Amino acid sequence: MAESYWHLKNCILFEHLAVADIERMESVSKFRQIKRGEPVYLPADSADGVLVLISGRVKICQITADGKQSIMTFIEPGELFGEFAVIANDARNEYAEAIINSQVALVPKQEMLALMERFPAISIGISKIIGFRLQRIERRLRNLLFQSNRKRLIHLIIELVERYGQPMDGGIRLNIKLTHLEMANVIGSTRETVTVVLGHLQEENLIQIERRQITVTNLEKLATEVDERTPKVKRAESGPVECAV
Repeated sequence: MAESYWHLKNCILFEHLAVADIERMESVSKFRQIKRGEPVYLPADSADGVLVLISGRVKICQITADGKQSIMTFIEPGELFGEFAVIANDARNEYAEAIINSQVALVPKQEMLALMERFPAISIGISKIIGFRLQRIERRLRNLLFQSNRKRLIHLIIELVERYGQPMDGGIRLNIKLTHLEMANVIGSTRETVTVVLGHLQEENLIQIERRQITVTNLEKLATEVDERTPKVKRAESGPVECAV
């Protein structure tokens, strides 16, 4: 069986499909290698299918009215993205870009719709992905409108803890390295402001920063400051991955 089968099987939405179904999906999907900094798709591109990230890391972005990049989310291997293709006939309204060299699989829209019709669990899974990402965007929008730069950055750090946090002696290390500009593009701020706020958080012994590696040393206090619950952190299996742009 082709190696790509194992990649598609690693997508949580497809992990319970039979071998024949995976092989069928593999046979009609298109696999692409995307170099660092290259687009996976652009705004106004045809929404002709959903994508699965096989390897690497991708960011989903929009361009603001003043021409700045706004990062909506990061996509990790095994995750599905471009999911709005299954519910709308419109062109894509955001763009996806490879942060590091990546491989993606494009599952055609009609194939995905057929799978959703045959397997209700996949349809429910797609709905959950859409709902979760819309909820996250709405939360960031509220933060952007009503929260200070400090609180927006703390919200981002807590979100990264939930997704990339690894418990270790002295705190929780984030297994992702983001530039100050990338953080600014997520929270709607500037690189200079992010640098200043991170410096203040480090002076207050809430975080430690070494070679762009952030370790959260007082998660409970950070969560309390922004009225968030203290997230539970699962032990990660891999080391930090760099987001180089």
